[in-house]
Formats: sequence, structure tokens, C-alpha cells
Amino acid sequence: MKKIILSTFALFVTAFSFAQFTTGTQELTTGYSAKIDTDATTVTLTLIGSSTVWMGIGFGGANMSTANDMFIWNSSTSRDYNSIGQGQPSADASQSWTIVTDNVISNTRTVVATRSLVSAGDYTFLNNNTSIPIIFALGSGTNLAYHPLRSATILTRSTLGVEDFSLAATSIYPNPSNGNFVVKTKSALESINIYTQTGAFVKTIKVISQSSAEVNVQGLSTGIYLLELKNSNDKSWKKVIID
Repeated sequence: MKKIILSTFALFVTAFSFAQFTTGTQELTTGYSAKIDTDATTVTLTLIGSSTVWMGIGFGGANMSTANDMFIWNSSTSRDYNSIGQGQPSADASQSWTIVTDNVISNTRTVVATRSLVSAGDYTFLNNNTSIPIIFALGSGTNLAYHPLRSATILTRSTLGVEDFSLAATSIYPNPSNGNFVVKTKSALESINIYTQTGAFVKTIKVISQSSAEVNVQGLSTGIYLLELKNSNDKSWKKVIID
């Protein structure tokens, strides 16, 4: 009996240590959304908004005094910022965020950035299902300038299941699109077969970056198309609307 209990406990600890958590994509304001994912070592931030303005998000509080660690996409190369009170934030000397992707399609920018859960002088992310209080703001252009605090909210989190790491968890954006869109996965992606809604084959796209692919099928007739996503172990189907 003791061995069974210890084995069960070991399995629980192992499962928990590999657990991952997500806020899911949450709309902050019209046309601006954020998602925060964590695993045992890393936090991944995804911001989606207009490509014509800077986008800012601060962690750990409800105002610029308490949420003084910020990620800001803007026309400069800096992304890691701290608060100097109610004025314009200043760039950290040490930039802890690494940009994974920065794509613009149809005037919508999608930025994906990562850093360690623990970073000196920055907000510490926990890999669990606790909520994350944030502040957020948008600029009037891409050059960072003072902007009054737009709003604050709390991002709730849930545990990612096994299915969240299969090709079934693939996201496509923007969707609908004009024929330019991004396919983003959390598992290896090797190829994309495109079919019409009636099953007619259109084309195959070989994926270079195994976690994302920029697809350009401008010129196709408007309508709904089926994407067959494949790797050596998995296959999933998604729909995309071309308008």
C-alpha cells in the first residue's frame, strides 16, 4: 500500500511540474486582446491589436504604481519597461523579453514574446492557475508617448489539457482574411493542405518554422476553405474564410 501511495504521489508531482496554464485570448478593449501562457520555466505573451499604434500591458497591479513592470510594443527596439509614476514609462536597461513573432496582416499586429518566469527587477509569473492583475493602454501612433492609464483588469487562468498541445489547438488569424493569414500551433507542423469546401485540392504549403506559418493565397475566390494540418504523428482540420 505504501508503494502505491508513493507512486501515485510521484505521478501527481510529475504531472503538476509539467502542467501549463493559460488566460486564453481575452479582449482588453475593442480591437485589442492579450493572452498569457506559462509552463515550468517560461511565460509567453501574445498581444493582438492595430499595427498603427503602440500597445502596452503592465503586470501585477491596478495602476502604474503597483504594476510597474510593462511590455510595450512601439517603434523603438525596447519592449521591457518600468514605471516612473504617472508619466511615460522608461525602458529597462536589461531587456528580458524575446520577440518570437511580430506579424502584421490587414493592419492587425500579432506579437508573441517570451521570457523566464523569474527575471531580476521584473514581475514574477507563477506557473499555476492564479489570476494576473494587469493594466493596459494604446497609443495614438507607434511612437511611445505619455498616455493616461486606459484601464485595468484581471486575467483569469485555467490549466491546459493534453489536447491543447495537439494540432487541434491550432489558431488562425485573422479569420476571415483577405488571403493572407497566420497558422500558429503548439506542436510541430510540417505541412498544410488547402481544399475547397467541396473537397477540391488547392495547394500544399511546406512549413519551415514548425510552430507557425504565414500563408498567402490571395487570388482565391471568396468562400470557406479547409486546411489539413499535418505532422508525422498528428492531423487536424481547420476552416478559414477568404473574403
